[in-house]
Amino acid sequence: MAKLIKERVTVANEQELVVFLIGMRVNNVWKVQKWVPVAAAMTRMLKELNEHPEMGLLGIETTLNFPTTLMVQYWRSFEDLAVYAGNRDAVHLPAWREFNRQVGSNGDVGIWHETYRIPAGHYEAVYNNMPKFGLGKVLPLIPAIGQRESARTRMAAKQKALQGIQQ
Repeated sequence: MAKLIKERVTVANEQELVVFLIGMRVNNVWKVQKWVPVAAAMTRMLKELNEHPEMGLLGIETTLNFPTTLMVQYWRSFEDLAVYAGNRDAVHLPAWREFNRQVGSNGDVGIWHETYRIPAGHYEAVYNNMPKFGLGKVLPLIPAIGQRESARTRMAAKQKALQGIQQ
């Protein structure tokens, strides 16, 4: 079992982040030959990204709720995500082409993603009696005290600091 952090902590929200939600949906369970290769391709992509942190993936959280999967990916920047997606030498582009060749829009396997580009100071988090999780796995954790006591003050404190820098 992962080590619990037995205090209220938050993340330092001082950098831009990209939150990338991605998943698949098995629409025809009996067509294993269609959906297993999609799951296997994602496994290969994650292995590659974990072996090459310079590509920009900061961390992931995965939820399996059959027939749909949800993976939350945290990326250093949108540029890193876009470069990876289009990299001919990486696992993603050939896997994407194979998906379109084998499945396309026939309805057997659904795939989806959503991308959120979040400026510094426009996100917050809190964890208490939790192991490192989500953003808390990829960003520095700091005590959730003082100006970081509540969600409202965590967001406001960073906004004030950013405004001071811009002036």
